[in-house]
Amino acid sequence: ENREAMLNSKSNRLTEALEEANRLFDEVCGAREAALDAQFLVIASNIGKEKANELHSEMSAFDSTAFAEDLLTFMGINRTVEESDDSDDAPGGFLPNDAWQTMGEEAPKYFRRAPTFHYMMGSFKSEPPVPKQRIERQKKASRGKAERAMPAQLKKMEESHQEATEKEVERILRILHTHFENDPDTPISFFDFVIDPNSFARTVENMFHVSFLIRDGLAKIKLDEDKLPIIEPTKPSRGGEEDSRAGARNQVIINLDQKEWK
Repeated sequence: ENREAMLNSKSNRLTEALEEANRLFDEVCGAREAALDAQFLVIASNIGKEKANELHSEMSAFDSTAFAEDLLTFMGINRTVEESDDSDDAPGGFLPNDAWQTMGEEAPKYFRRAPTFHYMMGSFKSEPPVPKQRIERQKKASRGKAERAMPAQLKKMEESHQEATEKEVERILRILHTHFENDPDTPISFFDFVIDPNSFARTVENMFHVSFLIRDGLAKIKLDEDKLPIIEPTKPSRGGEEDSRAGARNQVIINLDQKEWK
């Protein structure tokens, strides 16, 4: 919108816009901001190029004809004596025999010089930049809060899940005791006890919770006459017998897929 004002050689609008952009995009952290910064760089470069092209009207441009005349004069051309032929290639005078040698001796003076020293990115600052300690502390503080919040949340979820598992194991143990007390002589089939006919996931959960009873010695599984597993609660006993039974207690893994469950 302000292109014409910025192209004015006496205007500093382009410089002011660049300084404002450096301030606004100093802490770019998002993709959209980076795209805007790149878009501004393209626009500013185009305006700067146009402004530089317009400066040629106010500066002395290179005149190749004048340069050639000065070069011939330096080489010692004599315009009072012309060549006899009138061809198109006639220079309008003649050069001395040592003209090119004279120019060659002068030219090496400008090619054997050491290049002047200059900074590619401007001069170095004598003092190191001041670190942005305040911003760094804010980042660490926010990151620390997030790290402290996550373990607390996970710990809370783990505790609630553990409490739910313990309650379910206790409920299954009460059901097992109730069946066994009603008919202690009839063995309880393990599969009839854990399988839910309407849910395969629920069946797996039941087997998972029963495994805690076996692990803690609150129930035991054995094979009947048909080599099928039956489950029954363990009888409370004294400490010595409990320790000996715990030493002989084993756990097994049962493989059950959906086809076998159906």
